[in-house]
Amino acid sequence: MQVSSNSLQLQQLRQWFAEADCVLIGAGAGLSTAAGMTYGGERFRRNFADFEQKYAFHDMYSGGFYPFPTEEEYWAFWSRMILVNRYFAGVPQLYAALHTIVKGKEYFVLTTNVDHCFQRAGFDKARLFYTQGDYGLFQCSVPCWQETYDNEAAVRAMAAAQSEMRVPRELLPRCPVCGAPMVPNLRTDGTFVEDAGWHAACARYEQFLRASEGKKLLLLELGVGMNTPGIIKYPFWQMAERRASVRYVCINAAEAYAPAAIASRSLCIKEDLNILSQL
Repeated sequence: MQVSSNSLQLQQLRQWFAEADCVLIGAGAGLSTAAGMTYGGERFRRNFADFEQKYAFHDMYSGGFYPFPTEEEYWAFWSRMILVNRYFAGVPQLYAALHTIVKGKEYFVLTTNVDHCFQRAGFDKARLFYTQGDYGLFQCSVPCWQETYDNEAAVRAMAAAQSEMRVPRELLPRCPVCGAPMVPNLRTDGTFVEDAGWHAACARYEQFLRASEGKKLLLLELGVGMNTPGIIKYPFWQMAERRASVRYVCINAAEAYAPAAIASRSLCIKEDLNILSQL
């Protein structure tokens, strides 16, 4: 019986997992997309058909950059966006499967995702570094200081009270220090707030890297494209090239490859990330 290349790659991945002393997960948007957290298509139309008709954008990502003419309209979109992706999303099965795979290992997660899926799936918060922000936090738009604020109550109130894609003015979030408008704590420009929690997570990530020196470290890159390669992909490649005990795994439906310098210690699987459920 002929064994498929896919089966052989899974066998190799199982072996590498078993042999690894520690695992560093690098997760991009492709992981959440594979988990069903899509920003376009039916999921977008189910939640934003009114916005699509009025403003003519066709996915949530584009909506996030739309220049809404008023704060009332801006927060009508963003309160619904955050509610759908942060507070109503449940526990994606793919993230739960990934947690089952790594929970017995020494692991850490570096991610550009902002949807909180890792924590909802049971990953230890102390082992997570969300580099690009969190849908669950607000910050001052100026910003007047490096602080963030939990936003669940405000988001739920705005989403519930909005009418004709406008939020009542009295519900618009304001910075408690300077009175400026609040915005989601997302890295879209130079005003992104790196608060004490962000720096603490960064320090834990750096400590994990130091502790992994000399160990068999498995780099597991999941759903990472070329939008922000300097955060996960390029550092992973460089780490694998510098450290002979490191192995690199890339799983991505769109493209999966590694530089020639680390090819002998790399496993590149061009497949839907739900293949992880077979491990």
